Amino acid sequence: MKILKIIRERFSKKPTFSIHEVKKYTKNANTLLNYLLQKGEIARITKGHYTFHKEIMVVGNAYFPYYYCLHEALSLYGLTEQETNPIIITPRKVRTGIRTFLGRNYIVKRIKREMFFGYTTLQYYDFYIYISDYEKTLIDFFYFREPLKEAELKRLLHVVDRSKIKEYLKRCPAWLAKKIQKII
Repeated sequence: MKILKIIRERFSKKPTFSIHEVKKYTKNANTLLNYLLQKGEIARITKGHYTFHKEIMVVGNAYFPYYYCLHEALSLYGLTEQETNPIIITPRKVRTGIRTFLGRNYIVKRIKREMFFGYTTLQYYDFYIYISDYEKTLIDFFYFREPLKEAELKRLLHVVDRSKIKEYLKRCPAWLAKKIQKII
């Protein structure tokens, strides 16, 4: 099957792909994707988004633009030993909450467009992911009112750039800036 070979070659190198991308190669995209799903070659992340990879960290790409944040960022930076569920932050209008991919949970949270800043890329095995920087991670803990252990807060405060966080606070709502200025 020529189309099947093309789909495997084109999309197995990408972290995720959409049904719209597959439709560029065939009119029978739904049938082809169902076949690959039944064979276990691909996995469905969310409606219209799939992957050939069996790694949970690819799920963020289905919610582009996105970044990983909160406890997941602390874990990726090595600031906590705690095993976490990936937390994806996106400004898109998507259903938020806990979702499942290959038997593992991940969390999707929505953020206002004006608060969508302060992230960088990080190589994660064979692909790159977006992750909040130290300063934005600290801000997001207070923005989302997430609990943060005292030891993790101290480690995070030790690595944040004070001048950078002050610049970020200019973009934040007044209530949030006031809260963070008290702890830094």
